[in-house]
Amino acid sequence: MYSHSTKIRVRYGETDQMGYMYYGNYAQYYEVGRVEMLRSLGMSYSSMEADGIMMPVLELKCKYIKPALYDQEITVKTIIKTLPGIRIFFEYELYNEKEELINIGATTLVFVDMKKNKPTNPPENFMQKLSVFFN
Repeated sequence: MYSHSTKIRVRYGETDQMGYMYYGNYAQYYEVGRVEMLRSLGMSYSSMEADGIMMPVLELKCKYIKPALYDQEITVKTIIKTLPGIRIFFEYELYNEKEELINIGATTLVFVDMKKNKPTNPPENFMQKLSVFFN
């Protein structure tokens, strides 16, 4: 298993009239979690795309437990529980400043060869970096 945490502060423009973060913004926080997790492994989406691999989202699940509020610093914990194949599964836990669990989610992404526009195996360098956390 591999997990990584990053922090994001809820901005005014991300909230509704009640000061709650708008529900559609949670998917963007998940994306920040994924991007920062890749960066923690010494990878990036842009480097994968430069190597001809993209990772579109196939599925998104999101469960709201408590609201994220304007100006709160939210911790986004991103977890990979199984080594990826053609698909990669991410789980997310969002915590408020009191370390209360406020949201859980999951996404399924697929590795796609950009030239063939077909699913493919994950890049070898990504698997090498990730596999050390699963032995």
